[in-house]
Amino acid sequence: MFFTNYARKVKGKIYLCAKITEMNMNDEILPRGVQRIQLPQNVDERGALSFLEGGKDIPFKVERVFWITDVPEGQMRGAHAHWTCHEALFPVTGSFEIEVDDGERCCTLQMNRPNEGILISAGVWCELRHFAPGTACIVMASQPYDASGYAHDRAEWRRMVKGIAS
Repeated sequence: MFFTNYARKVKGKIYLCAKITEMNMNDEILPRGVQRIQLPQNVDERGALSFLEGGKDIPFKVERVFWITDVPEGQMRGAHAHWTCHEALFPVTGSFEIEVDDGERCCTLQMNRPNEGILISAGVWCELRHFAPGTACIVMASQPYDASGYAHDRAEWRRMVKGIAS
């Protein structure tokens, strides 16, 4: 299992959050709640095929799937944290950078292989930027869309995370 559950109190509500407990790929020191994931890839004369299974290759049941395409030069996606939703992101084609921040540790990762993604647990801030032309990113989420489950103000998110660190 990738995640270990713990509780956080945010704005008077208790949320079940998670931190990733397995070692990260290439011994990277990533923010708590973030882990690279490598999916199986079958390559032959016909091309490459990658796949994943929810609950096996990613540690949650997939409740929502969406994709990001046609991001204009200089634009950013994300720029938020989820309080209860976990996500797995994969660059299907092209490349982008993702900045992930747990309130104590922040890093930027280059995403450019379709069988290598990133798991982001609830409570982690993320920003996607520097999209190469033609990039497509697919995202699997552990919950259906809920606008009230987002933190959009990074300074407020940081204050809340610092005040409730587990």
